[in-house]
Amino acid sequence: MADIMRPLSLKELITRILGEYDRSQTIFGIPEDQFFRKQKGGSWQFMEENAETPLGPAAGPHTQLAQNIAAAFLSGARFIELKTVQIMDTLEIDKPCIDCRDECFNTEWSSEFTVPKAYDEYLKAWFLLHLLEELFDLRSGKERSFLFNMSVGYNLEGIKSPKIDSFIESLKNSSDHPLFLKYKDYINSITREDCPSRSSHIIEKWKTLTGLEERVSPKICSQLTLSTMHGCPPKEIEQIVSYMLTEKKLNTFVKLNPTLLGYDFVKGVIEKSGYEHIVLSRDSFDHDLSYKDAVPMLGRLKALAQKEGRLFGLKLTNTLGTLNRLDALPGEEMYMSGRLLYPLSLNVAARLSREFDGELPISFSGGLNRFNMEAVIRTGIGPVTAATDFLKPGGYLRMAELARFIDGLDYTQSKRVDVESLEKLAAASLGEENEYLEKRKRGYEPVSVPGPLPLYDCFVAPCKVACPIGQDIPEYIELTAQGRYEEAAALIYEKNPLPFITGHICAHQCQYKCTRRDYESPVEIREIKKIALEKGFEAYKEHLTLPERKNVPPTAVIGAGPAGLAAASYLARKGLPVTIIDENEKAGGVVEHNIPDFRIPREAIERDVQFIKDLGVDIRLGEKFAFDLDRLYAEGFETILLAVGADKIRPFPIEGDQSRLMASFKFINAFNRNRDGVQLGKHVVVVGGGDT
Repeated sequence: MADIMRPLSLKELITRILGEYDRSQTIFGIPEDQFFRKQKGGSWQFMEENAETPLGPAAGPHTQLAQNIAAAFLSGARFIELKTVQIMDTLEIDKPCIDCRDECFNTEWSSEFTVPKAYDEYLKAWFLLHLLEELFDLRSGKERSFLFNMSVGYNLEGIKSPKIDSFIESLKNSSDHPLFLKYKDYINSITREDCPSRSSHIIEKWKTLTGLEERVSPKICSQLTLSTMHGCPPKEIEQIVSYMLTEKKLNTFVKLNPTLLGYDFVKGVIEKSGYEHIVLSRDSFDHDLSYKDAVPMLGRLKALAQKEGRLFGLKLTNTLGTLNRLDALPGEEMYMSGRLLYPLSLNVAARLSREFDGELPISFSGGLNRFNMEAVIRTGIGPVTAATDFLKPGGYLRMAELARFIDGLDYTQSKRVDVESLEKLAAASLGEENEYLEKRKRGYEPVSVPGPLPLYDCFVAPCKVACPIGQDIPEYIELTAQGRYEEAAALIYEKNPLPFITGHICAHQCQYKCTRRDYESPVEIREIKKIALEKGFEAYKEHLTLPERKNVPPTAVIGAGPAGLAAASYLARKGLPVTIIDENEKAGGVVEHNIPDFRIPREAIERDVQFIKDLGVDIRLGEKFAFDLDRLYAEGFETILLAVGADKIRPFPIEGDQSRLMASFKFINAFNRNRDGVQLGKHVVVVGGGDT
């Protein structure tokens, strides 16, 4: 990761947007069919402003750069909580500063830009969203579909400084700011020129953009979310909020911490949910705002806001401060977000809502996702924001899924929080039935890649890494989804000689590592393999071309179980003559003779065995003789593979010359390194021990 972030100019951003769209109908990687367009009428009102959905990214990595904000907007975010700025804006931030393998930890305070650069970035995003909204018809009515919410911290002295004061005032009204005037002139100039896009419908829309610069309001933010440091004294929090309400005339929400619940409660939730690796400091709870101090303070601020004609509410919650014991990030402390924040934030919300009889508005961000967002919104809480969920595989497309889901809900915005419903939800979040929160359900085991990754495209699907034979799982799933079943079957057979058998009884380690678990449940990979084979096998077999049979002595494979069948299949595919010999009357080994019919249909075994016969493998069954190597050599076999099952290898009676016996792993390694040219001489190879 680079130490310095270098923002793009507004011109570069627009050029990239139109160029990328022309090439691939995507913008910042978001496909056009995922652009959110509201289907149902009505907007969500938040602090006297309207947004078409009560959804957006929390202040954080998704709201630091203009292109982050644009990608979130395209995906359905209409409440944009800008990343927090503070007076100390030239901090040296050690990298990496975010670890999001499951729950998320971060170690940096706020924006990596100076305050003026952050303002510039938010201003560019403001103009970009107006442009995108009109070019791609992304609003349902005549009014602007989105709103910006500024976020500042962390103490009163810093907030009153000229630097932060200028930031606040400029976002309140940018009409005289040089950058606002510059971008307004730029939008005016380009919309009067020929459209730089090659897409016909964009060219047509471009003609309607005349006057867009006048439709971009200079009043960017009328509302603020206050972020305070962990350990900020109650008196200072109250002074800052009072200052915002009275002096800055801003509708204000204050972000509170999960520490309000107390050390014992939070520690109990962590331990019950199986997050043994998270270590808390009791001191951080003792120094943070306590519940007994928070309630009267919030009461006073609520009364002050009413007196000033402003709106006041809560943002729940901030991250949870923990001790750094994972050795992934620098520093002694790190701050946790993600799914474990859900029960903590929800219980803070329930307690405070009971104190104020549901009349204290709440903006919520704590482990929200597709499975719990509806229940939270229906309690009257909103808007809802997330950060960790959008850092998981799928990224902004998770936002698109949530936006469409929320748009499909039949609900009316409530003017107060339904305390009873919220309390039930908070209690349920701590219950045994809430399996999603359990760390043990997600698993701890890392997925380690067995070799180096390339410098570019440096990723590999964890399902493929977890598969013992390294099947190309994402590829055959995609082929199956496209209805290209023959190609999917061919790809499966490249590494799996027994796909009908494994399609029924494979231990599917791939599914335990499937990233889709972070959405709802893993992809049914094994079932998709069965579908690909059922629909593509016959066409694959019909078009399969085998190499010409090599004129070499045949190989004997002793054992017709999975290991023997697999070994024979690989050899036959290279044009080598192979004979399988087994003492049983039916091929299949442990799968045929030990696994009952209700686990695997006999037809699946027969189809795999028959296909191996079709490859030219001779299978001799019912030969109950001692495995005399000299006899097999006399029959003309020069290479003998023993694949007789783990239960038979040690007491296995081998007679004859054993000097040429070779360990199975040596043969397999040589075969995998050079499958086309491996030289099979007079030796014996012990293969496997049952399962492939």
